[in-house]
Amino acid sequence: MITGPDVRRVVMNGEIIGNYPEDVRGHSCLLLGIDLEGRPIHVVCSPKPEYLAIITAYTPEPKEWDAAFKVRKKP
Repeated sequence: MITGPDVRRVVMNGEIIGNYPEDVRGHSCLLLGIDLEGRPIHVVCSPKPEYLAIITAYTPEPKEWDAAFKVRKKP
């Protein structure tokens, strides 16, 4: 389970690992952070003029990402 404080920690302290300014749904980005238990968390968000929209948060699957959880493996 990913908690609200987990998402906040990723947003405040995480690293942008994907930036998608031309996304058809509007500019979005992928953040990587680590929770207090050492678990990687990805947060997809979209910056708006007055707020930051959180699209989703998930724990990345190790088989789909490199060891640092920054680059998605090719299928």
